[in-house]
Amino acid sequence: MSHSIFDIRRHPLVLCLCAFIGMAAVSSAALSADKPKQEISRAIAKEIAATQKAMQASQWSEALKNLEAAEGKPGQTTFDKKTVAEFKGICYVRLNNLKGAQTAYEQALATGGYTADELPKTYRLLFQLAATNKSDAKAIEYGKQAADSGSATDEDLLIMAQLYYQQKDCKNSGLWGDKAIASFKKAGQPPKEVLYQLKLQCASDANDTNAMKAGLVELIRLTNKTNYWNNLIRLERQDERDDNNTRMIYRVMFDTNSMNADTDYIEMAQLLGDAGLPGEAQTVLEKAMSSGVLKDEHKERTTRLLNALKTRADADKKSLPSLDAEATKNPAGQLDVKVGEVYFGAGDYQNAATAINRGIGKGQVKQLDEAYVYLGRAQAALKNTAEAKKAFEKLKTVPNISPRVLKLWELYSDKLGS
Repeated sequence: MSHSIFDIRRHPLVLCLCAFIGMAAVSSAALSADKPKQEISRAIAKEIAATQKAMQASQWSEALKNLEAAEGKPGQTTFDKKTVAEFKGICYVRLNNLKGAQTAYEQALATGGYTADELPKTYRLLFQLAATNKSDAKAIEYGKQAADSGSATDEDLLIMAQLYYQQKDCKNSGLWGDKAIASFKKAGQPPKEVLYQLKLQCASDANDTNAMKAGLVELIRLTNKTNYWNNLIRLERQDERDDNNTRMIYRVMFDTNSMNADTDYIEMAQLLGDAGLPGEAQTVLEKAMSSGVLKDEHKERTTRLLNALKTRADADKKSLPSLDAEATKNPAGQLDVKVGEVYFGAGDYQNAATAINRGIGKGQVKQLDEAYVYLGRAQAALKNTAEAKKAFEKLKTVPNISPRVLKLWELYSDKLGS
């Protein structure tokens, strides 16, 4: 069953009242000296003069009274009617009566008095008013007209995607979302997070797991937030049945600090312990305890497991000098990699990288995917980001590596150092 992943609210129009005032003020230029050809007729000249005087004094209610008086005058031209309606729109915006402003500008549009140059800005103004007033159907129509006329901004395209989502039209929400993403990128700006959230929620509503994964990958590339990592990794892990791949997936979760359930820490530690990696397993459980996620009902069991892992890890550490010497003499690289894994579990990342590099150079390594991952993780821990990325890059050369494991580590590598 689908569920809401995010609380996706209507994207706010930044400084919307100021934006409306700025756009509405353009309309008043229709009466300025540099706008020839059209003039107010004598039929309403007195009322318009009084209106302008009131507006200059910021007496918006008084201006509206004069405009209402002008509306009742006979013999008005199209330009008269459009100007009265526009001035009413300006006054309503200044009074923060945006529903009144929308009605006024719709009346101005209905006069047919706008020129081809004036229409794009008018469509955009009506789009923003309708969206703010939650007149979604009208906002969508005005938004289309604004986009067709070339006046819609990347933020407007984003709002269109939201409006369609609120209409439960995910197809068109996605189409407008893609337009917004392309517009942001063309302007050299990162797309807004909400655009990908809309795509993700639509995928969730449709129970489309692959689309959800794709949406989460985009959100991680954009933000690198741990909650997106957590959701992606849980989706990738739910169908995994191979213990080695599951360990790999858990390592990504651990290294991205996106592990937030004590059962994940416990299962990861058990899998590591079963694979002969008690030092790393100890580190995982110690983080579980220090992070405060461990539930009371799991503390006794976890403490027993941790004590057992510590005993094994201490034994491994004591044997490291002799094991390292033996691995160095061995012509095959498998033992070197194993020594590197023990060093990694002990927190000695420099020696871990040295031993694993030595083993990879010799060859005859059984699990190259593990070798490259440990090498990359060791270099990352040493803040050698470039070397870490080189190690993770080698994963694609490993035969039969799990595609989901490869995808996760490539994504981790891409965001490393960001």
